[in-house]
Amino acid sequence: MMISPKILFKHCYGKYAIAAVNVFTMEQIHGLFSAAEYSDTPIIVQITPAARNYSHAEMLMGMVEAAIKIYPKTVFALHLDHGIEDHIFDAINNNYTSVMIDASHDDFETNVKRTKAVVDKAHQKNVAVEAELGVLSGVEDDIDIDAEKAFYTNAKQAKEFVEKTGCDSLAVAVGTSHGAYKFSGGKGLRLHILKEIQEQLPDYPLVLHGSSSVDRNDVLEINTYGGRLAENASGVTDDELKKAIAYGICKVNIATDIRLLWAKVHRKFFAEHPELFDPAVPGKEYINACKQILINKFEVLGATGKASSIM
Repeated sequence: MMISPKILFKHCYGKYAIAAVNVFTMEQIHGLFSAAEYSDTPIIVQITPAARNYSHAEMLMGMVEAAIKIYPKTVFALHLDHGIEDHIFDAINNNYTSVMIDASHDDFETNVKRTKAVVDKAHQKNVAVEAELGVLSGVEDDIDIDAEKAFYTNAKQAKEFVEKTGCDSLAVAVGTSHGAYKFSGGKGLRLHILKEIQEQLPDYPLVLHGSSSVDRNDVLEINTYGGRLAENASGVTDDELKKAIAYGICKVNIATDIRLLWAKVHRKFFAEHPELFDPAVPGKEYINACKQILINKFEVLGATGKASSIM
């Protein structure tokens, strides 16, 4: 069942967080929906403009609609991640439950203006809006931001931003980054910044982007089978995620982990079976592995078993 993320956030605030998982392919959609139904966990299905450009918006929506029939007990919201206006307005008119306007690279007033315009149009159709204040570094999809151009979210500015725009949730920059190369400075999440933001915006849902854990064993195994990933790549620890929930983090974005998993499964399979070429065989293995990694992530976020209680 597809529901508004506002219902999810009201239910989870301060107790657990919703995994928002970026999907590009049929295998990822199978893995995500089967994990959610199996563990009775509410989820957010995230689609980026890059995914829409790759698979086509109609194809992605068709796969989501098919997944609703295959996994009828799944409770989820459908979200456009890191949108610009063209993709956002199309999503608003095509049954998405929420959209994100990412104007965080603009100056404050321009960010407010662009976000408010999206909020005004989205709220006419009961579509929730996520915005972003502060800039995350890293590389993922069409995002490529140098570390020196990233900056943290200012708590007082966050309150002003929410009041001026009316956005329904806010992605904040508190130390994460997009892609596999997180925490290059080794400082991890800035929980004190989260605490300051929560004090300014009590009971307001905050969003953590770039929240994959980046399992070092996955990185090493990818490199064993021909990859060239930096072996000092690191992500958000389970302990950090659990602590962040207490400070208002309701939505935790996951993308890199299931992409690394894809690389690991396929590199290993074809290296060990060079005589094979059928994509369905490693594809099934990836679906099962994706299901398991997401079930584990739901458990870390405290969301396991919560879907039926929402309904």
